[in-house]
Amino acid sequence: MHNLRKHVIGVKLGSRLGESLSSGLAVALMKIVPPDNLAAEMLRVAALVEQALDVLLPPIEGAEGRLAEAMRYATLNGGKRLRGFLVIQAASLFAVSQTCAARVAASVEMLHAYSLVHDDLPAMDNDDLRRGKPSAHKAFDEATAILAGDALQTRAFEILAEQDTHSDPQARCELVAALGAASGARGMAGGQMIDMLAEGQTLDAPAVTRLQALKTGRLIQYSVEAGAILGRASPQDRHVLAAYGRDIGAAFQIADDLLDVEGSDADLGKTAGKDEAAGKATMVSVLGVEMARAHADMLARQAAAHLEGFGDRAAYLRELAAFVVARRN
Repeated sequence: MHNLRKHVIGVKLGSRLGESLSSGLAVALMKIVPPDNLAAEMLRVAALVEQALDVLLPPIEGAEGRLAEAMRYATLNGGKRLRGFLVIQAASLFAVSQTCAARVAASVEMLHAYSLVHDDLPAMDNDDLRRGKPSAHKAFDEATAILAGDALQTRAFEILAEQDTHSDPQARCELVAALGAASGARGMAGGQMIDMLAEGQTLDAPAVTRLQALKTGRLIQYSVEAGAILGRASPQDRHVLAAYGRDIGAAFQIADDLLDVEGSDADLGKTAGKDEAAGKATMVSVLGVEMARAHADMLARQAAAHLEGFGDRAAYLRELAAFVVARRN
């Protein structure tokens, strides 16, 4: 599979790709990751993804410039870039050019940003704070936020379809199809629908697991699989990475549930305690704090175990599994 390197063409993202990570994002990441090799790698990848986003979401002249401004506001200078990190690290297992991987990482971060913009809207979770700053509909207005989310979603797919992302059209088609499946009615959007319907209801653990697998887990799983698609990985390797993505996605969401109960607005960069106040179904509400934490730890260990066949090449992905359940925001 390493011989397939020639199928992946590195494309320059412009001179800005060599610029350093903005100090604000660097400080934010330093607060959420331990001072070890994983921290340094997360900072490096965050810089790569941030610069790709800056290039791929340029300002626009004219009346539609306000829309581009809102898109950049919702996407740049924020978040852990976890999904982008997963794309970059999974792609590295198959010697994929990082400039190509960065395009896919930027694409999935745009799709994720769109989901957050819409999630914060008054019709959804009605949250005024996101990533430590006013939500898009507060910084602009509700109509602009809706359009920004729409445009971020379509831009994400546009990038995947462009030849610069991969020289093989079959790979580009697979990326588009996989992201559509992960984010549509049988993925993220479907999970959001279930989440809204479940408010105030009592769900059992399997029902909550399915809800969270769709709403959060499918996009995280896609991020890992996207690296394998870029590398034209074998079906077996792709299956293994999908299993890792599934388990780390589940662990990530349970950790989020715990942080909603135990964290503060300042720590989280968003409003804490909203899940419980809204009567949302979470693993914490079903299992309690201690059992939910133990379940997340088990999922993290299980995720790391999937990667044994990749040896030291997957060291960062294994370390990330422990990080997602130990983080404080």
